[in-house]
Formats: sequence, C-alpha cells, structure tokens
Amino acid sequence: MTHNLPQLGDDILSWKLMDIEHLEVEKRKGPSRPGPYEVVVAPQWNGLCGSDMHIYLTALLGEEKMKEPFVLGHEASGIVVQVGEEVRGLKVGDRVALEPGEGCGRCGDCKKGAYNHCDSMRFAAADGLDGTLQGLYKLPADLCYKLPEILSLEEGALTEPLAVAVNAIINIANLPHSANVVVFGAGPVGLLTMSVAKALGARRVIAIDVQQQRLDFAKSYVASDVFVASIMEKGESKEVYSQRHAEDIKRSLGITDRGIESIDVVIDCSAAEVCMQTGMWLLRRKGTYVQVGCGPLYVNLPMRIIADRELTVKGCFRYGPGVYPMAIDLVSRGLIDLKPLITHKYDWRDAVSAFKTTKAGTGEDEKMAIKVMSK
Repeated sequence: MTHNLPQLGDDILSWKLMDIEHLEVEKRKGPSRPGPYEVVVAPQWNGLCGSDMHIYLTALLGEEKMKEPFVLGHEASGIVVQVGEEVRGLKVGDRVALEPGEGCGRCGDCKKGAYNHCDSMRFAAADGLDGTLQGLYKLPADLCYKLPEILSLEEGALTEPLAVAVNAIINIANLPHSANVVVFGAGPVGLLTMSVAKALGARRVIAIDVQQQRLDFAKSYVASDVFVASIMEKGESKEVYSQRHAEDIKRSLGITDRGIESIDVVIDCSAAEVCMQTGMWLLRRKGTYVQVGCGPLYVNLPMRIIADRELTVKGCFRYGPGVYPMAIDLVSRGLIDLKPLITHKYDWRDAVSAFKTTKAGTGEDEKMAIKVMSK
C-alpha cells in the first residue's frame, strides 16, 4: 500500500509560500526518523481554508509578516509510512487524519486538557512550523487518528475543520436539546457548524449570509431556514443596522423573544462586526453566543443587551482532547455528510490553481467553490 509513496531518506517536494500570492515547489530533504512516539505520514489530501488564504494573500502570520518562506497546509489526511518503536495502535499503511497542532504536554493548560491554549503550541503552517503540503510529514502518533474504512481520505482531511465545529457546538455552546440555532456565515466552517447542530438534535438551524448562492447550498445541505442579510441603508450606523437587521430576521422567520420559537444559540463564523451585533439582538434571555470567526481585534457590542438578558458570550479557538474522535464518529455513523462540501479537486502539482479557485470563490467550471482540495 505504501510502495508508491515517498519513504524516509527520499527527497520530497513541498509547496512553499515565498511572498504574497507567490508559491513555489521546493525539492528538499525529507524528515528524520520518527522518535519513539512519533510517526511519519505521507499526506494524500489537503483542504484549503480561510487561514491558508489569509496567509497566501497577505504573507502575514498573525499581525507580523512572515520572516522566511514556509510550507502551507493544515487540513490533511495521509498514509503512515513509518512508526516509532514505542507506537501502539498504528502501523505502516494505516490511513489517518492529522491533527496539526502539538502542545508541550507539560504546562498547566496542557495538563488540564486545554492544549489548544498551550503557550508553546506548534501548529502546522503557523508558529514557525511547516505545514502539510509536502511529501512527508512527521508528528506525534497520538495526533494521528485512524480512519474507518467507510471514510475516504478526502473526508479524512476535512476532519480538521469539522473538529472546529464540533468544539463550538458541543464543548463551547453546550448545545441544549431541541435548540434553535443561528449560524452567521455559510462558508465551510459555518456549514459544518450547522451540520453538527443538526446531527445533535437542533430543532431549527438557521443560516444567515450575504450570498444567496451559499444559502441555497446551505438549505439543500442541512439548514432548516435561511436569510439573506439585509442591505445597510445609506448613512445608517452599524449599531442601528444590526438592531433593524435582527428585527427583519425575526419577522421573516417567525422568531420570537421568548418561548419555543426563540433563539437559544448564535454562532458567528463570519467575523463581521454587524453579524456579532445582530446575533446578540437575536438571542433569547440567557441565550448563548459563540464567536468562531476570527475578525477585528476591537468591535462594538450591545453590552446593555448582554447584561440585561444575561447572555453567555464565549470564544472558540480550534479544538482540544476528544474532538477529533468525535468528529470522525459523527461522519462514520452517517450523521454528517462531508462529501457535498468538496466542490473542487486539484492534483498536488496544480496547487496554485487550487489557491486561485479558493480566492475567486468559483472554479474554471464556474461552479461555486465550497471546499477546494489538493491531492
């Protein structure tokens, strides 16, 4: 199963970001032998996501310009080509999903199970660590999750964004039974968040976006209701617009302030300030707001509404222990279908086209791009 894959000692190819929108293939030496508890994986599929695109378009890592070229990619699946001598539960030839962030395992956050907040976190295509768009990738064995036969490697690569959605719905929002959920942003993470909410028994899953085409997809995929964002009037402030926008949504979809049609949970995957504001106006008293999308450092929020309604406002950052297995389980049991999200596939050597399609939002086939994959 691994005879056509790169092996230790081979030179490998990688896609390096040299500067803004400038990718080059680099031939380089492969990784060293795995340590006792490590494995070496040959990545087979990579999904492109918003953070990849942000770095590709700006050459920024956080607020700082990248200091030297590095390899992109963190949504990946692959095949194990070598295991460390102490590794149990994985063998050469296993198909795995890769969790791309490694904590130190020693700090207080890691020890209490919050390794996504580790101050020494090393995350693929960030934190000075090369990403997964390369021929071989070495990582700790406990960050590799064996895929059931029913799951394809393409689906395995989407475990990473699905894990973000699982964390948001289960660990952060603590989704109550038969909840009414609003999700702002019908991109890949927003759609996956909707799918997790539906899989876990949400009564209504409402998608809100500015693009009708994305909402049409959301409705055919998992959303019970959709709403095209209202147009901001000339001279209208964000604060006035957001309150009016919330009333437009309520009136259109039969949402009430109390009772069975009130909104229990709002999750923002758009990172737009007006969506954050609108979401808080939509929530019932003692409702829960979760921020998934990463947007401006500072925004204006309706604090009186947060206080008077005793809203719970939470952030959501990546994922932690147990989330990857839960994501894989939801897909393998048929509760979530990832296949409709994969709209465009590119050969690994044509990664530049994959990035261009993701940037444009449509492929050369003129079809809307939801999730673009590179093999």
